[in-house]
Formats: sequence, structure tokens, C-alpha cells
Amino acid sequence: MDKQQEYVLRTVEERDIGFVRLWFTDVLGKLKSVAVTSSELEGAFQEGIGFDGSAVDGFARIQESDMLAVPDASTFQVLPWRADAPGVGRMFCDIRTPEGEPFGADPRQVLRRALQRASDMGYTFYVHPEMEFFLFRGPDDPVPLDAGGYFDLTPNDMQQDFRRKAIITLEAMGISVEYSHHEVAPSQHEIDLRYADALTMADNVMTFRAVVKEVAMQRGIHATFMPKPLPGHWGSAMHTHVSLFDGDVNAFHDPDDDYHLSETARHFMAGLLTHAREITAICCQWVNSYKRLVPGYEAPVYVSWGRQNRSSLVRVPMYKPKKGASTRLEFRAPDPACNPYLAFAVMLTAGLRGIEERYELPPETEDNIYMMTDAERRKAGIDILPRNLDEALRVMEESELVADALSEHVFEFFLRNKRVEWDEYRSQVTPYEVERYLPTL
Repeated sequence: MDKQQEYVLRTVEERDIGFVRLWFTDVLGKLKSVAVTSSELEGAFQEGIGFDGSAVDGFARIQESDMLAVPDASTFQVLPWRADAPGVGRMFCDIRTPEGEPFGADPRQVLRRALQRASDMGYTFYVHPEMEFFLFRGPDDPVPLDAGGYFDLTPNDMQQDFRRKAIITLEAMGISVEYSHHEVAPSQHEIDLRYADALTMADNVMTFRAVVKEVAMQRGIHATFMPKPLPGHWGSAMHTHVSLFDGDVNAFHDPDDDYHLSETARHFMAGLLTHAREITAICCQWVNSYKRLVPGYEAPVYVSWGRQNRSSLVRVPMYKPKKGASTRLEFRAPDPACNPYLAFAVMLTAGLRGIEERYELPPETEDNIYMMTDAERRKAGIDILPRNLDEALRVMEESELVADALSEHVFEFFLRNKRVEWDEYRSQVTPYEVERYLPTL
């Protein structure tokens, strides 16, 4: 038994923790949990907890269903909202086969493989997501709780108290927060998580979503990470800032470059742009995701990059240009309802491919792309992101890069599951169609 496991067992005893929830994530990014009593925790460390993998989306076929959830002691935290004795803790798990081998369809393992590829090249991958979400009266009542806008100080005490309580809870679980504020749409909020290595951050994103929903429920309201819940308003994004470090040195920084970008950063960005259409289905995985990716709401629609241009898919933030550690790229496609393990994995794989093959970065797009004509965009070589889930899946299906990043099992399951979602969606008759066509056709 290693020192971290011993620390967890000692903490559980000293803090009177009665139960520990073992968390893992299915291929679609939904959090799964099995609880063990404190007396069973040592056995869980040594042998794992068996479960039926065929009952979890994307994991295994019935004839290969036996799986083990092995807790990662480094992720142990006490759940602040279950503070009454006996308390409740949680740990993320790695999924393994009965033979003890890492299970290829475990999203955590998918990201580990991509991170190992980066490590083999001498890099550590850091990410910093901006998490946006909405607060409503209830899951069936999408009525905003305010009419506020960007950075507004709203008079609604419930929402100010909500963000404060959410951040206190996150900090109590070891998740550092940079800042929070009201976003552009009514009842829309943003909490930015301080940068961390990609695996830690993927765990943090999953915890963040659970915490935000828990704090909202305690206040009798509903939090949602649905990308576009309100027509006519901005959707929720998960703008993701990324950087590669070589030891303690930011591999993206070059103080002598006009943009403060190294050749490594330029090749990485070129990789993101080159493969952007292929990875969109992973970063924007729901039918509703594409209601956000439309012109007019500062969401990325076109494959381009820029510094101050927020219509670009990849932006180079210039907040602290002289601080080398702060040099980073902002990938603006992902939304907060994606599977963060898979999203970070394909983003990293695309960027590393750009470095490996020395992709050439196209010119910066300084103009507002939304104001350009189709002819002007074609002349500038600006491509467009997929406009719906069906198109995104068709592009992904042809992608060797995404198949390699995800593994054949995850790749095929994801495509199969999402085609079912698209077929179900396109068979619906929406209120828009009834209102528009029924009176006249």
C-alpha cells in the first residue's frame, strides 16, 4: 500500500468518514458513483470494486462485462455538503479489466494515453477552462432569475450568494478558482478554474458540475450546463486555455516574437486549426451544442485565429504579454456539457500532431469574420465548423486522428450513440415548425 492510500485511510478514521463515493465517468461524460463503507476502503485499494461494465454507456459488451473500479488515492476529498458525522468522501477511479490492465474505454485512460504522448515529447499539458452555466427556477421551468448582463452586479441576493457558496465548496475540495462573474445572458454565470495539468482539470470539471448542481439544489433552483437553453441569447461555453510546459518553462512563450508565441505554440495552434472540424463532435457533443455555434453571439463558427478577435476559433490572450508563464492559447469551441477527458485528449492530440509534422500556421484573421462575405472568407481560406451534430459526426468518422486519440472502441461507440441521438432529434416536430407552417401549409 502506498503512502497516499495510507494517508486516505488515516484521514477517513480521524475525520469519522463513514462512506466514500467512488466516481468515474462514462464515454458520454456522465458521472457514475458507487459508495463503499470506510471498512471496505482498504480492500477497494487493493482489489478494486467489481461492476457490470455492460451497464455503463460505452464501456463493454455483455460477454466482456466484468470491470474493476480502482480508486485513485490522490483524488480523495471530503464532500463539504455531507459534513455531518459520519462524513462522506469521494475519489475518482481508474477502470481496469479483471486481469488488472487499464481499460481502453475509460475516458480517464483515453486522456492518460494522450498525456503520455506529450510526456514522451518532453511536455506537460496544462489547461484552464472558463465554466459557464445558467440558473433557472427548475429543470422544467427555464425562466431566468435576473435580467443581468456581462459583469453586472445583480441585486438578486440568491445568485450572489450562490456563486460565493459554490466557490467556497470548490475551494474546500482543493479546486482553486480564479474569479467569477455574471455572464452576458440573463441568469448566466461564469466561474473560472485556476490552471492545472489536464488530468487533474478533467477531474475538477466533473467535480465542478456536481458541486454547482448540488449548491443550486440546496437553494431550490436548477443549474444547467446545457449549451443553449434560451433562444435569442448567448449560449454557455467552456473556453479552454491551453499551454505546454517543458519542466518549469512555458514551451509556448518566445519573448522575441511579436505575438510572444514560440514555434512550438504556432505549430500546436496550426494543429488545432487543421483538425478543428474533426474534433468538433467531441468538444460539442450534443444536438443542442450547435444551437450555440451560430453567428451573432461571439461563439466560434469559422476556423481562424487572432489576438483580440473574439470571433476566432483560437485566440491568443494578451492580458500579460511580458509574463512568460501566462502565454497560452484559448480554444473557444468546447461547451461545458462535453466529456472533458475526451475533449482535452483530442485537443492535445491535434496540437501535438501540428508540432510533430510542423504544420504551418495560416495568417491571423484581424477582421470580424461574421461581417465578411462568403467570397471573402473563401479567398482568405477560412473554413467553417460543422453546423450540426450530423455534419460533425460525418467529419469525425473520416478522422484518423480522432480514432487514434480515442481508441477504436470509444470512437465507434461515440459515433453509434450520437447517430441515434441525431436520428431521434430529426424525427421531432418542434414548436417552431408548428407555429410557422401549420397555419399556412
